[in-house]
Amino acid sequence: MKKVGTVTHYYGKIGVVIVDLSSTLKVGDRIKIENGTELEQTVDSMQVEHEQVEEAKKGDKVGLKVPQKVHEGATVYLAEE
Repeated sequence: MKKVGTVTHYYGKIGVVIVDLSSTLKVGDRIKIENGTELEQTVDSMQVEHEQVEEAKKGDKVGLKVPQKVHEGATVYLAEE
């Protein structure tokens, strides 16, 4: 699996994580978050600086909606197809 970033913040009330990207990420990509337990999901939408984007690049900090709690420091990978 290819690492795409690291979770820097988790906002529990709204179910959103902030991911500091180390690689490109696009809407439609399938990601896996290693969080003690594994969470796998498709990126339905993401935001950079509160703006919807279709693609984000290395160095961007993106907001992603997640269905469960994710710990800060968790690693985000592109899931194998």
